[in-house]
Amino acid sequence: MPRPEYLVIITGLSGSGKSYVQSTLEDVGFYCSDNLPIALIEPFLEEVGEHENADRVGIVVDVRTHDFANVFPTFYRERIQKLVPHVVLIFLEASDEVLARRYSETRRPHPLAKDQPLIDAIASERDALTEVKSLANMVLDTSQFSVHELKAEVMRRFELKDEKVTMLVTIVTFGFKYAMPYNVDLLFDVRFLPNPHFVESLRPKTGLDPEVVAYLKAQPGYDVFYGKLLDFVTYLLPEYQKEMKSYLTIGIGCTGGKHRSVAIGQRLADDLAARGYAIEIVHRDCKR
Repeated sequence: MPRPEYLVIITGLSGSGKSYVQSTLEDVGFYCSDNLPIALIEPFLEEVGEHENADRVGIVVDVRTHDFANVFPTFYRERIQKLVPHVVLIFLEASDEVLARRYSETRRPHPLAKDQPLIDAIASERDALTEVKSLANMVLDTSQFSVHELKAEVMRRFELKDEKVTMLVTIVTFGFKYAMPYNVDLLFDVRFLPNPHFVESLRPKTGLDPEVVAYLKAQPGYDVFYGKLLDFVTYLLPEYQKEMKSYLTIGIGCTGGKHRSVAIGQRLADDLAARGYAIEIVHRDCKR
Protein backbone atom coordinates (compact mmCIF):
# COMPACT_ATOMS: atom_id res chain seq x y z
CA MET A 1 0.00 0.00 0.00
CA PRO A 2 1.21 3.61 -0.46
CA ARG A 3 2.55 5.00 2.78
CA PRO A 4 4.60 7.93 4.08
CA GLU A 5 8.36 7.53 4.28
CA TYR A 6 8.65 8.91 7.80
CA LEU A 7 6.24 8.45 10.70
CA VAL A 8 6.41 9.87 14.23
CA ILE A 9 4.01 8.43 16.78
CA ILE A 10 3.52 10.60 19.85
CA THR A 11 2.19 8.97 23.00
CA GLY A 12 2.65 9.08 26.74
CA LEU A 13 0.95 10.23 29.91
CA SER A 14 -2.08 12.48 29.75
CA GLY A 15 -1.05 16.08 30.39
CA SER A 16 2.59 15.52 29.45
CA GLY A 17 2.54 17.83 26.40
CA LYS A 18 1.68 15.62 23.43
CA SER A 19 -0.32 18.34 21.68
CA TYR A 20 2.65 20.73 21.89
CA VAL A 21 4.94 18.16 20.28
CA GLN A 22 2.35 17.67 17.55
CA SER A 23 2.17 21.41 16.88
CA THR A 24 5.97 21.57 16.70
CA LEU A 25 6.04 18.86 14.04
CA GLU A 26 3.25 20.60 12.13
CA ASP A 27 5.29 23.81 12.17
CA VAL A 28 8.13 22.06 10.33
CA GLY A 29 5.91 20.43 7.72
CA PHE A 30 4.61 17.18 9.23
CA TYR A 31 1.08 16.05 8.35
CA CYS A 32 -0.42 15.31 11.78
CA SER A 33 -3.51 13.74 13.33
CA ASP A 34 -4.53 13.69 16.99
CA ASN A 35 -6.36 10.95 18.93
CA LEU A 36 -6.52 8.55 16.02
CA PRO A 37 -8.13 5.18 16.92
CA ILE A 38 -5.71 2.30 16.43
CA ALA A 39 -8.03 0.61 13.93
CA LEU A 40 -7.85 3.71 11.72
CA ILE A 41 -4.07 4.14 11.69
CA GLU A 42 -3.44 1.89 8.69
CA PRO A 43 -6.27 3.38 6.59
CA PHE A 44 -5.01 6.83 7.56
CA LEU A 45 -1.45 6.03 6.45
CA GLU A 46 -2.76 4.61 3.19
CA GLU A 47 -4.82 7.74 2.59
CA VAL A 48 -2.02 10.24 3.31
CA GLY A 49 0.37 8.11 1.28
CA GLU A 50 -1.56 9.33 -1.75
CA HIS A 51 -1.12 12.98 -0.78
CA GLU A 52 1.55 15.16 -2.29
CA ASN A 53 3.85 16.72 0.33
CA ALA A 54 2.72 14.27 3.04
CA ASP A 55 5.82 12.08 3.22
CA ARG A 56 6.34 13.01 6.90
CA VAL A 57 3.45 12.14 9.20
CA GLY A 58 2.81 12.55 12.92
CA ILE A 59 0.13 10.69 14.91
CA VAL A 60 -0.93 11.22 18.52
CA VAL A 61 -2.33 8.06 20.16
CA ASP A 62 -2.94 7.48 23.85
CA VAL A 63 -5.33 6.13 26.49
CA ARG A 64 -8.24 8.06 25.02
CA THR A 65 -8.37 5.15 22.55
CA HIS A 66 -10.21 2.12 23.96
CA ASP A 67 -7.89 -0.55 25.43
CA PHE A 68 -4.86 1.36 24.14
CA ALA A 69 -2.32 -0.03 26.62
CA ASN A 70 -3.15 -3.63 25.70
CA VAL A 71 -3.66 -3.29 21.94
CA PHE A 72 -1.01 -0.79 20.87
CA PRO A 73 2.26 -2.65 21.70
CA THR A 74 1.42 -5.67 19.51
CA PHE A 75 0.01 -3.46 16.75
CA TYR A 76 3.14 -1.29 16.78
CA ARG A 77 5.56 -4.23 16.63
CA GLU A 78 3.69 -6.37 14.13
CA ARG A 79 2.14 -3.79 11.83
CA ILE A 80 3.54 -0.27 12.04
CA GLN A 81 7.24 -1.13 12.18
CA LYS A 82 6.81 -3.33 9.11
CA LEU A 83 4.68 -0.88 7.14
CA VAL A 84 6.64 2.36 7.38
CA PRO A 85 10.33 2.56 6.40
CA HIS A 86 11.22 5.04 9.15
CA VAL A 87 9.11 5.18 12.31
CA VAL A 88 9.90 6.89 15.62
CA LEU A 89 7.89 6.42 18.80
CA ILE A 90 8.04 9.32 21.27
CA PHE A 91 6.86 8.73 24.83
CA LEU A 92 6.20 11.81 26.99
CA GLU A 93 5.96 11.73 30.76
CA ALA A 94 6.16 14.05 33.77
CA SER A 95 6.15 13.72 37.54
CA ASP A 96 2.85 13.01 39.31
CA GLU A 97 2.99 16.41 41.01
CA VAL A 98 3.47 18.28 37.72
CA LEU A 99 0.71 16.35 35.95
CA ALA A 100 -1.69 16.96 38.84
CA ARG A 101 -0.86 20.67 38.80
CA ARG A 102 -1.41 20.91 35.05
CA TYR A 103 -4.84 19.30 35.34
CA SER A 104 -5.68 21.60 38.23
CA GLU A 105 -4.67 24.67 36.20
CA THR A 106 -6.54 23.67 33.05
CA ARG A 107 -9.54 22.17 34.91
CA ARG A 108 -9.75 19.45 32.30
CA PRO A 109 -10.71 15.93 33.43
CA HIS A 110 -8.12 13.15 33.25
CA PRO A 111 -9.35 10.42 30.85
CA LEU A 112 -9.03 7.77 33.60
CA ALA A 113 -10.32 9.89 36.50
CA LYS A 114 -14.01 9.08 36.07
CA ASP A 115 -14.13 6.62 38.99
CA GLN A 116 -11.03 7.54 40.99
CA PRO A 117 -9.13 10.54 42.36
CA LEU A 118 -6.80 12.37 39.96
CA ILE A 119 -3.55 11.21 41.57
CA ASP A 120 -4.74 7.59 41.42
CA ALA A 121 -5.70 7.99 37.75
CA ILE A 122 -2.22 9.31 36.97
CA ALA A 123 -0.62 6.34 38.77
CA SER A 124 -2.91 3.87 36.96
CA GLU A 125 -2.04 5.33 33.57
CA ARG A 126 1.69 5.31 34.31
CA ASP A 127 1.53 1.64 35.30
CA ALA A 128 -0.63 0.68 32.30
CA LEU A 129 1.77 2.30 29.81
CA THR A 130 4.93 0.57 31.02
CA GLU A 131 5.13 -1.69 27.96
CA VAL A 132 4.35 1.17 25.57
CA LYS A 133 7.15 3.21 27.12
CA SER A 134 9.59 0.32 26.69
CA LEU A 135 9.05 0.45 22.92
CA ALA A 136 9.85 4.16 22.59
CA ASN A 137 12.83 5.45 20.65
CA MET A 138 12.67 8.67 22.61
CA VAL A 139 11.42 9.28 26.17
CA LEU A 140 10.98 12.89 27.24
CA ASP A 141 10.28 13.96 30.81
CA THR A 142 8.54 17.32 30.39
CA SER A 143 8.32 18.17 34.11
CA GLN A 144 10.78 21.07 33.88
CA PHE A 145 9.92 22.26 30.38
CA SER A 146 7.93 25.32 29.51
CA VAL A 147 5.90 25.10 26.30
CA HIS A 148 8.68 26.88 24.38
CA GLU A 149 11.43 24.75 25.92
CA LEU A 150 9.56 21.57 24.98
CA LYS A 151 9.29 22.71 21.38
CA ALA A 152 12.98 23.61 21.32
CA GLU A 153 13.89 20.20 22.76
CA VAL A 154 11.87 18.38 20.10
CA MET A 155 13.55 20.46 17.39
CA ARG A 156 16.94 19.56 18.88
CA ARG A 157 16.19 15.85 19.22
CA PHE A 158 14.99 15.64 15.63
CA GLU A 159 17.93 17.76 14.45
CA LEU A 160 15.54 20.28 12.96
CA LYS A 161 17.28 23.28 14.47
CA ASP A 162 18.54 24.45 11.08
CA GLU A 163 15.05 24.46 9.57
CA LYS A 164 13.57 27.90 9.81
CA VAL A 165 10.03 28.12 11.12
CA THR A 166 8.83 31.18 9.23
CA MET A 167 7.27 33.90 11.37
CA LEU A 168 4.78 36.05 9.50
CA VAL A 169 4.91 39.69 10.61
CA THR A 170 1.67 41.57 9.95
CA ILE A 171 1.76 45.36 10.17
CA VAL A 172 -1.65 46.97 10.61
CA THR A 173 -1.98 50.75 10.22
CA PHE A 174 -5.15 52.24 11.67
CA GLY A 175 -6.94 55.28 13.02
CA PHE A 176 -7.58 55.46 16.75
CA LYS A 177 -10.92 57.14 16.09
CA TYR A 178 -12.07 53.91 14.40
CA ALA A 179 -10.94 51.70 17.33
CA MET A 180 -7.78 49.68 17.81
CA PRO A 181 -7.27 46.46 15.83
CA TYR A 182 -7.85 43.15 17.55
CA ASN A 183 -5.03 40.97 18.86
CA VAL A 184 -2.01 43.25 18.39
CA ASP A 185 1.31 42.12 19.85
CA LEU A 186 3.13 45.46 19.56
CA LEU A 187 1.38 48.83 19.38
CA PHE A 188 2.91 52.19 18.42
CA ASP A 189 1.09 55.52 18.62
CA VAL A 190 2.47 58.09 16.14
CA ARG A 191 -0.02 60.88 16.86
CA PHE A 192 2.82 63.01 18.30
CA LEU A 193 3.98 63.77 14.75
CA PRO A 194 2.50 66.80 12.93
CA ASN A 195 -0.67 65.77 11.12
CA PRO A 196 -0.65 66.19 7.30
CA HIS A 197 -4.44 66.36 7.50
CA PHE A 198 -4.10 70.03 8.41
CA VAL A 199 -2.11 70.81 5.24
CA GLU A 200 -4.79 71.42 2.65
CA SER A 201 -2.82 70.06 -0.30
CA LEU A 202 -2.01 66.85 1.59
CA ARG A 203 -5.44 66.21 3.10
CA PRO A 204 -6.82 64.11 0.18
CA LYS A 205 -3.58 62.14 -0.12
CA THR A 206 -2.40 59.17 1.98
CA GLY A 207 0.83 58.07 3.58
CA LEU A 208 1.59 56.11 0.42
CA ASP A 209 1.96 59.32 -1.57
CA PRO A 210 5.51 60.74 -1.86
CA GLU A 211 4.33 64.24 -0.91
CA VAL A 212 3.10 63.02 2.49
CA VAL A 213 6.27 60.99 3.04
CA ALA A 214 8.42 64.02 2.21
CA TYR A 215 6.37 66.22 4.58
CA LEU A 216 6.86 63.81 7.46
CA LYS A 217 10.58 63.35 6.80
CA ALA A 218 10.99 67.13 6.99
CA GLN A 219 9.57 67.24 10.54
CA PRO A 220 12.09 67.65 13.41
CA GLY A 221 12.70 64.37 15.19
CA TYR A 222 11.03 62.18 12.56
CA ASP A 223 14.22 60.41 11.43
CA VAL A 224 15.37 59.93 15.04
CA PHE A 225 12.04 58.39 15.97
CA TYR A 226 11.95 56.08 12.97
CA GLY A 227 15.53 54.96 13.56
CA LYS A 228 14.71 54.02 17.15
CA LEU A 229 11.50 52.27 16.06
CA LEU A 230 13.35 50.18 13.48
CA ASP A 231 16.12 49.33 15.96
CA PHE A 232 13.56 48.27 18.57
CA VAL A 233 11.54 46.09 16.21
CA THR A 234 14.58 44.45 14.60
CA TYR A 235 15.91 43.69 18.08
CA LEU A 236 12.63 42.03 19.13
CA LEU A 237 11.89 39.93 16.05
CA PRO A 238 14.74 37.42 16.54
CA GLU A 239 13.69 37.07 20.19
CA TYR A 240 10.14 36.19 19.12
CA GLN A 241 11.56 33.72 16.60
CA LYS A 242 13.51 31.99 19.39
CA GLU A 243 10.17 31.41 21.10
CA MET A 244 8.96 29.81 17.83
CA LYS A 245 6.21 32.36 17.40
CA SER A 246 4.50 31.81 14.04
CA TYR A 247 2.64 35.11 13.82
CA LEU A 248 3.41 38.61 15.09
CA THR A 249 1.12 41.60 14.61
CA ILE A 250 2.40 45.17 14.87
CA GLY A 251 -0.15 47.96 15.10
CA ILE A 252 0.76 51.54 14.13
CA GLY A 253 -1.92 54.12 14.81
CA CYS A 254 -2.60 57.79 14.20
CA THR A 255 -5.81 59.79 14.44
CA GLY A 256 -7.50 58.76 11.20
CA GLY A 257 -5.22 56.00 9.91
CA LYS A 258 -4.62 57.78 6.60
CA HIS A 259 -1.32 59.68 6.70
CA ARG A 260 1.21 59.22 9.53
CA SER A 261 0.57 55.58 10.44
CA VAL A 262 0.41 54.56 6.78
CA ALA A 263 3.71 56.23 5.87
CA ILE A 264 5.56 54.80 8.86
CA GLY A 265 3.96 51.37 8.58
CA GLN A 266 4.82 51.07 4.91
CA ARG A 267 8.41 52.17 5.50
CA LEU A 268 8.76 49.67 8.34
CA ALA A 269 7.29 46.88 6.19
CA ASP A 270 9.72 47.64 3.36
CA ASP A 271 12.73 47.76 5.69
CA LEU A 272 11.80 44.49 7.43
CA ALA A 273 11.15 42.75 4.11
CA ALA A 274 14.59 43.88 2.93
CA ARG A 275 16.01 42.14 6.01
CA GLY A 276 14.41 38.86 4.99
CA TYR A 277 11.26 38.80 7.14
CA ALA A 278 7.93 37.56 5.79
CA ILE A 279 5.75 40.67 5.86
CA GLU A 280 2.08 41.39 5.37
CA ILE A 281 0.89 45.01 5.46
CA VAL A 282 -2.72 46.05 6.03
CA HIS A 283 -3.71 49.73 5.77
CA ARG A 284 -7.04 49.27 7.51
CA ASP A 285 -8.42 52.81 7.45
CA CYS A 286 -6.45 54.34 4.60
CA LYS A 287 -9.46 54.75 2.28
CA ARG A 288 -11.95 56.08 4.83
